[in-house]
Amino acid sequence: MHRPPESPAAPPSASDERPDPTGRPYRLPDTGTGDRWVFGFPGQARAEVHTLGARLHSLLLPDRWGRFADVVLAASDARTVRGPASYFGATVGRYANRIAGGRLVVDGVVRRLDTQDTGHTLHGGPDGFDRRVWRAEPVHTSDRTGVRLFLRSPDGDQGFPGTLSVRLTCTLDRDDTLTFDYHAVSDAPTVVNLTNHAYWNLEGEGSGDVLGHELQIHAPRWTPVDAALIPDGPHRPVEGTPFDLRRPRRLSAVFARDDEQLRLGGGGFDHNWVLGDAPDGELRSAAVLRAPASGRRLEVHTDEPGIQVYTGNLLAGEITGKSGRPYGPHAGIALETQHFPDSPNRADDPSTLLGPGEVYRSRTALRFSVVEE
Repeated sequence: MHRPPESPAAPPSASDERPDPTGRPYRLPDTGTGDRWVFGFPGQARAEVHTLGARLHSLLLPDRWGRFADVVLAASDARTVRGPASYFGATVGRYANRIAGGRLVVDGVVRRLDTQDTGHTLHGGPDGFDRRVWRAEPVHTSDRTGVRLFLRSPDGDQGFPGTLSVRLTCTLDRDDTLTFDYHAVSDAPTVVNLTNHAYWNLEGEGSGDVLGHELQIHAPRWTPVDAALIPDGPHRPVEGTPFDLRRPRRLSAVFARDDEQLRLGGGGFDHNWVLGDAPDGELRSAAVLRAPASGRRLEVHTDEPGIQVYTGNLLAGEITGKSGRPYGPHAGIALETQHFPDSPNRADDPSTLLGPGEVYRSRTALRFSVVEE
């Protein structure tokens, strides 16, 4: 039987400085990561978003005893946010995930993208959207509160064609659902694939690893990778593999299996699952993450065709979190709803092409709840 923790109800956080009793978003001064926007209805989940990288910095949630904890990993030092922790909680793009060799063909023209040291383009390149300061404004209605963020990416940015105008609306509702709504337009043909890169630990940031969490993914197929984590061959059925999470599985049990793909991932997942088709414009349940000790539960709903799961395999204690504790391997899990890695170079994958006059739209809703014993 799980017993309630003896620690304080919530860790110290900038979110606690001046809670607004109406739930309206309010802004805190820049401390190195842009303006800090705090929002959430009284007595319920409370989020903090920073304009550097349109970044989810924290989310305070209750456990089964009503005790709040911050479940989002974030670096304590702003200098680290601009360095090795740049993806933590950030909006990544112009193309989330990997593009092999930084090579892209758009409208019959070969484009050479900026690449990282691997020789591939990851999350939009070395100076991606996670490193930009977005413009922000508050959003508030009787049942939804949050922030709307804007970014303009010029033609040729990291090698991508076309001037891209991006809008992200991040809101909480009265049922503790955190929704990310993406909107983008371009003045020339380009590719777009946006996602949020939050690392979750539903037992609380800095509480240890997530190997005791249970994960379920509603997907019949997954994408194998090579040593550089580039898609390697066609999507495969999950049947008989560690990637069969159609029923909830404890991560520690999955990672105990001897599997070459887990080794290529760095000792865990860094892979895409193929969710299958969904009715146009509708959200489907993609994944469920549960922390047994606290009872916190996260259900991911999206209109995207895939979900990339990264279990923090390469975290090695070099990043110190808000709690003052270093993040070691598996300190958090990222559930990145998106199109597939390298899909512009894979003819059978869903297209990520966006033409002038077209609108890119994507929505992901994260529904939080508590499961009683």
